[in-house]
Amino acid sequence: MESIEVLVGRIGKPHGLRGEVTLDVRTDEPDRRFAPGTVLRAEPPRGSAFAQRELTVATMRWHQSTLLVHFEGIPDRSAAEAARGILLHATIPADASPDDPDEFYDHQLIGLAAYDVSGAALGEVTGLVHGGAQDLLTIRTPDGRDALVPFVKALVPEVDLAAHRLVVADRPGLVTPLPEDD
Repeated sequence: MESIEVLVGRIGKPHGLRGEVTLDVRTDEPDRRFAPGTVLRAEPPRGSAFAQRELTVATMRWHQSTLLVHFEGIPDRSAAEAARGILLHATIPADASPDDPDEFYDHQLIGLAAYDVSGAALGEVTGLVHGGAQDLLTIRTPDGRDALVPFVKALVPEVDLAAHRLVVADRPGLVTPLPEDD
């Protein structure tokens, strides 16, 4: 696999009259992913009449804590309103990693074996749920249950991509069932 797609944002409401939109940022590198000239794959929501499948960033700027972007081909407020809800995907090299060593792309985590701190197998990471407070790892246990583990350093102290594993500081009821649930 030479490259992969990652979700980097969702178009929000229009800002002003000239086609600028707010973005719900879904990346830790917004200045890099929305740099002018960047081409992103557009995934309109179901039932949308928006026809463009690629959008090129014309300008981007921060307004307080909101990212405002103007895309080529979205000339006015009406077009910006029609683009509302579009998911934006960037293509990156498959071996790329975020600049921060404690950050990971979803595809790097899915498929990792999960172990507790003593080395006992807990299962496999099968997905991520991106939440407001923190992300959650979905771990499929050997008995077929799905457990959600907050992806925070206190509960996931070690991620070793080279060894294809991560460590979970498991507690009863987190991944392993409570004793009365057995």
